Amino acid sequence: MPEAIAQELVAELARRGLTLAVAESLTGGLLVAAFIAVPGASAVVRGGVVAYSTPLKHSLLGVDAVLLAERGAVDPAVAAQMAEGVRLACAVDGVPASIGLSTTGVAGPDPQDGKPAGTVYVAVATDTGTRVVGLTIGGSRNTVRASVVSECLVQLKVVLTESRD
Repeated sequence: MPEAIAQELVAELARRGLTLAVAESLTGGLLVAAFIAVPGASAVVRGGVVAYSTPLKHSLLGVDAVLLAERGAVDPAVAAQMAEGVRLACAVDGVPASIGLSTTGVAGPDPQDGKPAGTVYVAVATDTGTRVVGLTIGGSRNTVRASVVSECLVQLKVVLTESRD
């Protein structure tokens, strides 16, 4: 089912003339790959950043270093700043991507930053604001990662639907 949603999203982004940039941590490139698998994705996907290491979230995406030090990488504000930062990191000719999409969390099996496996935050950032959704996902590491990709697609669809109204 994620393939069908990704196809729908790529078509809708292209129809609206919007571009997409993706910042990933626990999904490690799976999210941007879901979009790139769609023929015609090059018209809308600017690129993706896999900031798996916490310091890269600061150096590549501009996430506040104090925030990372105080709360760790698994935090809703970190997800928001990753989504906002990737829009700028994937700017072309000084124009940010229209939409930034991010994932951060714990795929497991072990906890991270005091957060249990399955704790995840996804964010969608546009020039009108940022939507962050917290999730608790059960299952294996691969199940968590796949579920996060699916949830990101759903959240992007929600944001696009709301911006139509």
